[in-house]
Amino acid sequence: MNRELFQDLIDKQISLLKKVKSDSKLQGDIHKASDIIVAALRNNLPLLVMGNGGSAADAIHITGELLGRFVYKRKPLNAICLNSEIGAITAISNDEDYSQIFSRQVKAHAVADGVLLGISTSGNSLNIVNAFKEANNQGMKAIALTGSGGGKLKHFSDIVLEIPSHDTPRIQELHIIIYHYICLLIDLEFREN
Repeated sequence: MNRELFQDLIDKQISLLKKVKSDSKLQGDIHKASDIIVAALRNNLPLLVMGNGGSAADAIHITGELLGRFVYKRKPLNAICLNSEIGAITAISNDEDYSQIFSRQVKAHAVADGVLLGISTSGNSLNIVNAFKEANNQGMKAIALTGSGGGKLKHFSDIVLEIPSHDTPRIQELHIIIYHYICLLIDLEFREN
């Protein structure tokens, strides 16, 4: 067993957590993102969520929390996970191009002032960038959850929630903390008395 490796991993995550804890811009942007999402959900406008790989699992996690129950009892919310649509993804990949798997779904589900939440550690995933471009065309709000710099998504986003790291596993671990916090803020807005 390599205890030193585990200790090093924990130390790196603690260091990253301290950076995020002291990043007032990121914290302000997290609250702005939450406000945008709450405003859309309050009007039953869609929250479309997507990612690739581990970020696809995070997208499923987020929509599961909002359709089900996170912490407080509340109504199910209008959250759709675009990477869960296997039939659409395989059809679009086969008939069009993999880079269009999310943008075509955005075009189908788009409602002005609805929200698109894209998760990409690099911020450069072409299928997500294309979806953000479509969301912009449709008048949707676009929120990116990325790593350091925001990648290409920063050019098509209303808000970029950047984790100050280029280490994919560490970024993904912080993404969970951030979207769990956003889910909590949403819960507090919609909880039943």
